[in-house]
Amino acid sequence: MSLVWDGITRSGTLPKAGAAIRHRLADAAKRDDWTETLTLLTDYPDLVNTTQPDGSELFAPLHQAARGNAPRKICAALIEAGAWRMLKNARWERPIDIAERCGHTDIVEILRPILQRSVSLGVLTAVQHHFHTVIRGRASDLVRKNALRLPELGPLLELSSEAEPIWFAVPGMYGGFSYRMRMDESEPVLISESWCRVVGGSGQRHEITATGSRLIDEGFV
Repeated sequence: MSLVWDGITRSGTLPKAGAAIRHRLADAAKRDDWTETLTLLTDYPDLVNTTQPDGSELFAPLHQAARGNAPRKICAALIEAGAWRMLKNARWERPIDIAERCGHTDIVEILRPILQRSVSLGVLTAVQHHFHTVIRGRASDLVRKNALRLPELGPLLELSSEAEPIWFAVPGMYGGFSYRMRMDESEPVLISESWCRVVGGSGQRHEITATGSRLIDEGFV
């Protein structure tokens, strides 16, 4: 299962067929049609944490499951498919927060994030800020043009140190950013690799901590 941070927020960023699939998935989850939702995710597994293009709520399928009090087996199937329990919507709510707000006590426990590492919110926010600075330093025009939603690092806390990196594609860059987190004596270090596939030697590797970022390698493919 590939790990993808999907930063798409606008239909116009995508080919018509790609936008149509995302709308179909988001609409199915919103109306609690879990048969269609899970069928679509079988065909398009990278979309498990996507939100509706041109929408404002930023509800991924697991957020909709929490809102609609979906059966536990549906929540489990979404999580098994790669849905992140730490993913936040536009109100900074995780699926568990939505379930608790709506009084859906039966599914609260299955939505509770299982964290593989502990990082304080302040430290995680600082690392994320410096990561976003690195992204904008390489692709600010494309981020602005496409109104991309930049990666949030909360979902990384659900992943073990052996997990594959998360991929954040930047439309128009013909590439993007691959990132993962390691712990150095309980302090998080984000490793970011970025490149353009059509430009040889465009690679850059950064180490990012709560205090800033450091370019540690460049010029690779």
